[in-house]
Amino acid sequence: MGIEIERKFLVRGDAWRAQAQRSVRMGQGYINDQSALQSGAQKASVRVRIAGDEAHLNLKSRDLGHTRQEFEYAITVADAEALLALCVGGHVEKTRHFVLHAGHTWEVDEFSGENTGLVVAELELESADAAFEKPSWVGAEVTDEARFYNLALAARPFSQWTDEEKLGC
Repeated sequence: MGIEIERKFLVRGDAWRAQAQRSVRMGQGYINDQSALQSGAQKASVRVRIAGDEAHLNLKSRDLGHTRQEFEYAITVADAEALLALCVGGHVEKTRHFVLHAGHTWEVDEFSGENTGLVVAELELESADAAFEKPSWVGAEVTDEARFYNLALAARPFSQWTDEEKLGC
């Protein structure tokens, strides 16, 4: 069984850009929607993602927080494009920047399309209590806030958030 241990943070400023090692454009959608998970009708999100010239089908348990079950399978880009046409809700577009800091690779997601203006950093860890050093450009932790999950951003993008909801982003 695959387990993902991931922490998610808001990003402050652009200092991270100078440290980015590489970047890849991504587009993704979901076969199921957030309401199916919230109601308990389904226990995992099903995501289709195209990242550069690669594509994956991903299943992630609905658990909120830093540790979730995750299963990911490579598929052809043609299959991913066909599956994206079947997705519900909106599609999430972003550029993922890989930034090395203190022995860890941070994934900085700079959203575009309907989520333009939102930038978050994710860090995958070996264990839930693993120590790590936060870069100066890392802001508030939002790991436990469902509205920052990509599934939620597909259903209700950043452009639809109120000014109060955007405060601090």
